Amino acid sequence: MKTCILFPGQGAQFVGMGKDLYDADADVRALFEEASDAARLDMAALTFEGDEEELKRTRNAQLAIALADAAAYSALRKRGVRADGVAGFSLGEWAALYAAGVLPFGRMIALVVERGRLMDEACARSGGSAMSAVLGLEAPAIEAALKGAGVADAWIANYNAPTQSVLSGTEGGIAEAEAAVKAAGAKRAVRLKVAGAFHSPLMRYAYDGFREILADEAFADPKIAFYSNVTGGRVQAGTELKALAAEQIVRPVAWTSIERAMAADGYGRELEAGPGTVLAGLWKSAGLEPLVTPAFTTDQIAALEP
Repeated sequence: MKTCILFPGQGAQFVGMGKDLYDADADVRALFEEASDAARLDMAALTFEGDEEELKRTRNAQLAIALADAAAYSALRKRGVRADGVAGFSLGEWAALYAAGVLPFGRMIALVVERGRLMDEACARSGGSAMSAVLGLEAPAIEAALKGAGVADAWIANYNAPTQSVLSGTEGGIAEAEAAVKAAGAKRAVRLKVAGAFHSPLMRYAYDGFREILADEAFADPKIAFYSNVTGGRVQAGTELKALAAEQIVRPVAWTSIERAMAADGYGRELEAGPGTVLAGLWKSAGLEPLVTPAFTTDQIAALEP
């Protein structure tokens, strides 16, 4: 049976995530120590004992989630679960790069540190940006509504599900976009509590800086099937993955395309390795089978067949 492992991204974090894995597994504790050294930050203290608002900061949340995702993957491997394919939602793609053998763990963490720092700075520079989840309207209808209303400063950032997308833009652009999609028949437009307009042109500062950081970085070819946020399908060359790692910051997350590509490739088991069950919910809302199984706590992982 082919297994695909999915890694959640920013927004799934919570104080205490992964503590049972940490307590039960010396290899997970070693990952926390290595990440702490790479980030020059006590990751156990931040993740298990920190303040929720501090953990939610972009640079901290990205680092903590990448580590939590990798810890779950480590525990799955120890259980004997082997991935035939991987995908990660937004920030979760970095854990997928590690799981696919594209980057060693230490380099993955070091690059996530820089990514989070640059995106934090981009948020501060953007001055009045926002994101909004649009429910009950298909993406083509959203795009048509934005174009028809002449909305210039809002874009689709996440293609989450057939009738759920997320918009990024300026405060004014998002307000115009919300009015446009409601007029087009959207059930709701829900403003998200985020620091900035992720996966949009407003992150250009972070994209430019991250491209420079990646210039001399070596990305290996993935050892298993890897599905890209930017292309929505499989990518087989490490050189392409390096370019996409920067592009992902300013390009939308093509999650619905990834789901369709994985479903077509015939995986018999889908596991969500990381905090929360957002990806399981998105998979279910797309009407795909088999349903995604959460695989983050020690009990959930112990219950899996190798």
